Amino acid sequence: MTNRPSFLKNNKKKICLICEGYEEFDYISKLLELNVWSDVYDFSLVNAESNGNISARYQDRYQSDNYDIVLVLCDTDRKPHHDFELIRRKINDIFGIDNAADEVIIFVNPCTMQVELLHFENIKLRTQNKNKNASEIERLTGIQDYKAKEEQRKAMCNLITKENYEEMKKNLLSLATDYKIEASTNFGVFLKRFEDNKTNWIDEINKKLGD
Repeated sequence: MTNRPSFLKNNKKKICLICEGYEEFDYISKLLELNVWSDVYDFSLVNAESNGNISARYQDRYQSDNYDIVLVLCDTDRKPHHDFELIRRKINDIFGIDNAADEVIIFVNPCTMQVELLHFENIKLRTQNKNKNASEIERLTGIQDYKAKEEQRKAMCNLITKENYEEMKKNLLSLATDYKIEASTNFGVFLKRFEDNKTNWIDEINKKLGD
């Protein structure tokens, strides 16, 4: 990003993370509350409230020049991933290069609940459908008839701890990293970055993006 204001020249790298919706926003907020990531980063979260708003929110935050990097956390949903592919194309268009989205999107196939449930068991979801996943969610968390209501999201986050965060990271290793494959995510790549005091990965991404 160019022409960053002088107040950004401090010891912390400012990361804006565009969250697809309330589940993603609440989950990342919980991880920040647990202080499991390095304090060299200053995170700002944005709730896009739907995948259709992600690209506009991204462009707005990117053009503000208030951050060292702007990232996205979103679901791929079911094949053929129409909405996800549209988000990818729009972000590529912002930078004018074909693979920009690969650098800044944190994806989970089929949905972010896949990662959340890894805190409790090495499980692989095959659908983002809440009705179909409800029985597994109840088995692992005790939350009945999960519909992502506010009180249910809060109950889920209350179960997430520093200890099972470590279990989640181990379980991530069993997932693929290709978004076209069921039960896949690149979240582990970014977790390593967020935990590391070395911030050069941000500069490397920005260089690839032409900033």
